[in-house]
Amino acid sequence: MGLSHHSIGILFSTDGPYGLVGRAMLNGARLAVEEVNAQGDITLAPVICDPQGALAGYVAGAEQLLGAGIRHVVGCYTSSSRKEIIPIFEKRDGLLWYPSHYEGFETSANVIYTGAAPNQHIVPLVRYLLARGGRTAFCIGSNYIWAWENNRILRETLAIAGGQVTGERYLAVGETALGQVIEAILDAKPDFVFNTLIGTSAYRFFRDFRSACRARGIDQPRTLPVASCSLAEPELEAIGPEAVDGHLSSSVYFTSIDSPRNRAFTAAYAARFPDGPTASADTESSYIAVHLLARALARAGTEDAATVRRTACMDAFDAPQGPVRLDETTLHACLTPRIGLSTAAARFSIVAQADEPVAPDPYLVRSDPRVVPVSRRPRLRVVP
Repeated sequence: MGLSHHSIGILFSTDGPYGLVGRAMLNGARLAVEEVNAQGDITLAPVICDPQGALAGYVAGAEQLLGAGIRHVVGCYTSSSRKEIIPIFEKRDGLLWYPSHYEGFETSANVIYTGAAPNQHIVPLVRYLLARGGRTAFCIGSNYIWAWENNRILRETLAIAGGQVTGERYLAVGETALGQVIEAILDAKPDFVFNTLIGTSAYRFFRDFRSACRARGIDQPRTLPVASCSLAEPELEAIGPEAVDGHLSSSVYFTSIDSPRNRAFTAAYAARFPDGPTASADTESSYIAVHLLARALARAGTEDAATVRRTACMDAFDAPQGPVRLDETTLHACLTPRIGLSTAAARFSIVAQADEPVAPDPYLVRSDPRVVPVSRRPRLRVVP
């Protein structure tokens, strides 16, 4: 029997305000395609579209790919772009393989989610901060659903702990005029800042916030830490050396994971993409999505969405972060939560992690912070 050939869509914005993240995701997908093709079981032919960060571009890209007969597309970073094109996939019965951490409260029979659900990143981060005395927060985020929902979860958890959100500000994606909101944060004097800014807005915030703290004699990393669920290695490099260290990030993957599998992955990635961006959780999630898709196509023997969806949930993948499999009920991945602290070398030191993969709970029905006793120790093991 000869090789089976499959065209797949790749839909990432490599230009625009979050183009750095998009390039890291595209590279992860490309590396996985090359590995799949080298193995010789099936061959994948990627058809790449760049929406350039515009919602209309995602719609046009999805219509173009699905209209050409492609049934499976790996793509999207923002939740706004994902929600914009899900109806197209539902109408044409294609599968969107969505490789980004997100705010949850969604399932679709036409979406496979390989990024972290809220119980795998936002809930572990809030518990980590609460256990270390964080009771007041100031929330700053990009003005779309990712920030709104994560901040809602944070507010509810802090309220149960007797804490509060002392301020909440949203800015347009790409906004870099941050002086007023930084002054508001400093005047509020919270225990920590919860950051849900993305792209160039986030990079500018970290630089300007560190500078403003220095001007007031504040040791920002120690006394006013910034915690995020979307801060990754390429973005640390984009922030620059003057403000890169001392930030908390909750993720399921960091390049500093010390395992033979991850060392092999990071070496292969660096050799293939020497000009970067550096590998990240977004890179790894795209890499996982393509590998799971390829394995499902090989097992199914067809591109039919229902068949591939079913076979994808029958498999597991030895990912750089550790073992990953899909939950057949939610179509989300079982992933391993970790907390990292950024270093001056633009990398993360892992300070806590789960002992094993955590089942996804996108609607927080099993791990809803409103019903979890806040006195409970975090479910992450502190890393010496």
